[in-house]
Amino acid sequence: MRFVPGCRKTGTFGLERRITLSNMSSLQKDTTPEDSNNQSFWMPGNYQRTVRRTEDAFQACNDIVACFQERARVERQYAQQLSEWSSKWKPVVDSSPLYGSLLRAWQCFLTSADRLSVLHASICRSLVSEDGDRVRTWQKETFHKKMFGGFRESHDFETGFARAQKPWAKRLKKLDKARIAYHKASRKEHAAQERETHARGNPDIAIEKQKKIQEEREQAREEKERVRARYEKVLEEVTRYAPRYMEEMESVFDQCQEEERKRISFLKQAFLSIHRHLDVTNNESVKAVYSELHHTLMSISEQDDLRWWKNNHGPGMPTDWPHFQEWTPPEKKQKKGKKEVVQNSPERNVMIGGIRVRALYDYVGQETDELSFKAGEEFLKTEEEDDQGWCRGMKDGGREGLYPANYVEVIQ
Repeated sequence: MRFVPGCRKTGTFGLERRITLSNMSSLQKDTTPEDSNNQSFWMPGNYQRTVRRTEDAFQACNDIVACFQERARVERQYAQQLSEWSSKWKPVVDSSPLYGSLLRAWQCFLTSADRLSVLHASICRSLVSEDGDRVRTWQKETFHKKMFGGFRESHDFETGFARAQKPWAKRLKKLDKARIAYHKASRKEHAAQERETHARGNPDIAIEKQKKIQEEREQAREEKERVRARYEKVLEEVTRYAPRYMEEMESVFDQCQEEERKRISFLKQAFLSIHRHLDVTNNESVKAVYSELHHTLMSISEQDDLRWWKNNHGPGMPTDWPHFQEWTPPEKKQKKGKKEVVQNSPERNVMIGGIRVRALYDYVGQETDELSFKAGEEFLKTEEEDDQGWCRGMKDGGREGLYPANYVEVIQ
């Protein structure tokens, strides 16, 4: 209930006297437990719920860190399981009877799992080293523990509320005493009135006795009026002090609200950071993995695979048909130390000077003969794409290796 300055009436119970005393006093004996007014912020001691928010927020930070540390373990276990699955099936796939584009498609599932394993391992590290450390650091900077327990912030708020509420609580206590005294005097007058009524219609009671009863009733009425006047005066003092009390309490409450706003704002950003790390649907690396896998699957060609089999294991294979061969005398053995060394190197489609290319996506080499690079990085393409979709390139530092052809674009 709001108290508005300047609206108080004088005399008998005015507008402010409509404030029920059960709402004003913390010492009521006849209020029921379900009375919501007893839970009002304005009642003495009920500010403790607001003060406890500091301890609750500190504990919430601990729970958030523990929660997402457990999620990090899930991510790490998933990464390990993906890697173990790929390692288990790689020799089976490599030695399978499949061949050509169909074999490359099956192998691509395993390489995709390896790349996803790296991604989920990085998610695990982000949840622990970035998000967890960020919450812990903010928690340490925001909550200052006292030597004998509790937090300095909650102690300051507790002190502020207690200082603002102390005069109000004293007035409520005084008002409660005045109310009890008034109700007691009213009950006494009511009992005196009943005795007078009973005596007035009873001929067995002497006139002197009836007069005495009347005098007692009149004394009880005067006492009630006197106590009532004191009760009204105390109520006026309480009503008059209410605006100042509300102003001081709201001042401390606003400080609590500002601290809570900062906590909510920080935790919102922390949750958004966690969401960004967990949301693999918008991760370019994941898109690249499944895009490459889809491209490999769409590249399965019945004609190419059948042609490869025909040329390598079928009628398309070259053969040395029988023909007449002349006899040639055997060559003389050369002496030791004079043997010629002949080195045959396979032909490679080497590009003179190379072509400058730019990486479209991040790539982490899975083998020692593969290049690793970040999206946007530039280097030289030194050999054309082979039939499995790999090119050879050389980085500015002289590092040379293979990389997926569809991960780069030629710089115009």
